[in-house]
Amino acid sequence: MEFFCGLDVGMDETAICVVDATGKVVLEVTVVTDPEAIRTALAPYLGRLRRLGHEAGSLSPWLHPELLRLGLPAVCLETLHVRAALKAQRNKTDRADALGIAHIMRTGWFRRAHIKSEACYRLRLLLTHRRNLKRKFLDLENAIRHSLKVFGIRLNRVGRGGFAQAVRDAVAHDALVSELIDAMLNARAALWKEYCRLHDLVVRLVAGHELCRRFMQIPGVGPIAALSFMTAVDDPSRFRRSRDVAAYFGLTSRRWQSGSSIDVRGRISKAGDGDVRRALYEAASALLTRYKKKDKVKAWGLALAKRSSHRKATVAVARKLAVIMHAMWTSGTFYCGDPDASRAEMRAETTAKQRRLLGAYV
Repeated sequence: MEFFCGLDVGMDETAICVVDATGKVVLEVTVVTDPEAIRTALAPYLGRLRRLGHEAGSLSPWLHPELLRLGLPAVCLETLHVRAALKAQRNKTDRADALGIAHIMRTGWFRRAHIKSEACYRLRLLLTHRRNLKRKFLDLENAIRHSLKVFGIRLNRVGRGGFAQAVRDAVAHDALVSELIDAMLNARAALWKEYCRLHDLVVRLVAGHELCRRFMQIPGVGPIAALSFMTAVDDPSRFRRSRDVAAYFGLTSRRWQSGSSIDVRGRISKAGDGDVRRALYEAASALLTRYKKKDKVKAWGLALAKRSSHRKATVAVARKLAVIMHAMWTSGTFYCGDPDASRAEMRAETTAKQRRLLGAYV
């Protein structure tokens, strides 16, 4: 008889449940969250263990490869799918979740989550920390601006370079406020310095990556959008069609159908990686509003904006950019937005853009 296992993985302990082909529970145990401990607990069933499921989480990039290395038939499950399946349970406990996951593995009603490579996770960690530093920097800057409004000081037309000096001049007459604002400005300067350090590292990595440089041939796509898309996809072969990538990043409409009278197409699903979706949206916005030369995707988006709205056109262009970038990746081709342009003009424009964006690193 075959057996199926469900794991409810926690930071310290993991609940294990094993059921047979008929759904009968044959093992329920809790062990420390360690691949070796999990394998030891499942040792009596290894020969007939068909599937072992665990929900995608923060420990999955480490735990899943280790389970596979130990010879366990591990499957990483999509969180939203598992959560929807476990809602039928009356009580939510680690033991009940492990039992539910075991039944999901037994019935085969599950959706696999892709575990990215270790190198890919390292690059994504760089992007994540860069984004966090930028958000904290902006939070401090906005806090300073807001605190000065109490004294009637409004910094309307002050750029980022002259912000610190303008604030110090505005509060120079008040010793207490000057002292505490100076501490905030020093923290702001330290965050900006470290943010620039990580941003320069991103730029250097993109400059040395051939695929990212090809992505940047698309007008509006910069280093962040190129690297975010590449690390989020990781393996282009896991998408059967390029247009599936748009749905993966939540850029396609939701649909609600019930019977023959209800069939509603709503807003985009916003599923998947939000950072990639925002990067694609910003790239599409730059293509539609800032790029001045001839481009087929831009012309298509502007025509759509006239019929609908600029926001919907920007989302549609972002969706198309995701499809184009995946197609470029799988086919090894280059982007040509203007079919009338010569190869020399395309090469010169690409070189100029890379030098402008990457500076001395190209």
